[in-house]
Amino acid sequence: MEHTEPNACMSIKDFESNLKQVHTDKYIETAQNVRLYVKDYGQGKPVILIHGWPLSNEMWEYQIDHLVQNNYRVIAYDRRGFGKSSQPWDGYDYDTLTDDLKEIIEQLELENVTLVGFSMGGGEVVRYFSRHGGKGVIKAALISSIIPFLLKTHDNPDGHPKEKSETTAAAIKEDRIGFVDNFGKTFFGINIINKPISTPLLEYYRTLCSLASPRATLKCAESFSFTDFRDELDFVKVPTLIIHGNDDKIVPIDLTSRKAAEGIANNTFIEYEGAPHGLFYTEKEKLNEDLLQFLNS
Repeated sequence: MEHTEPNACMSIKDFESNLKQVHTDKYIETAQNVRLYVKDYGQGKPVILIHGWPLSNEMWEYQIDHLVQNNYRVIAYDRRGFGKSSQPWDGYDYDTLTDDLKEIIEQLELENVTLVGFSMGGGEVVRYFSRHGGKGVIKAALISSIIPFLLKTHDNPDGHPKEKSETTAAAIKEDRIGFVDNFGKTFFGINIINKPISTPLLEYYRTLCSLASPRATLKCAESFSFTDFRDELDFVKVPTLIIHGNDDKIVPIDLTSRKAAEGIANNTFIEYEGAPHGLFYTEKEKLNEDLLQFLNS
């Protein structure tokens, strides 16, 4: 933590107040032998950023800076099994992941929170409302989210067939880093005529994904592929921002955010024309402004 010295122009009361406003990175124990790595920066109303699969909190680099500079307190953490957090063998179902989120909110004594979930992180956002009543949360945002349900079933005929998830799991078990390398190209919409991200940055994101526990990578893929949130949308009763790219090849917009917008009563739905899944980078300026406008509204 940065050391702050009092000066002649600062009263003791002001100095103590400034000390309370200094935030840093830390570990929070959310369950026995499970410690989550948490970044806690800035001052103002708290915004919790929940990362996607199989990334870590570092994916929010461009959003953290923008929100802190605009007077928000930003909390970004690594989900269990990812980044610098503990890598337990179990606990990758959405109930447990959401209990981890609850512990962060309670231990940091946060109120008037906005939850922002990207991709898989949308599941923790919605489950927090259905499982914990949305305690302390006043707004929510779902970005490129998997909500409400990805799996193909008799009453969800446009979903992904179970065989697709099985193929993904087999590829991860065979060559996890090779899978991530190919996944990243689709994630950011890279093709012969379009390269919205530099090769070094793409390799950096691949490295972030490679740090995840292999077990967590597989089990979380099962969780976001097979968990049905359709009956939980009614629990989300706060203003909700929904943003999705209409060229998302990882989490198709028709299957997810367009349906979420029909099921969440008080929402603002914005489609990004031609944007891929990884719009936190490819559309970062637009996303930052839309998030800030929503937070300020």
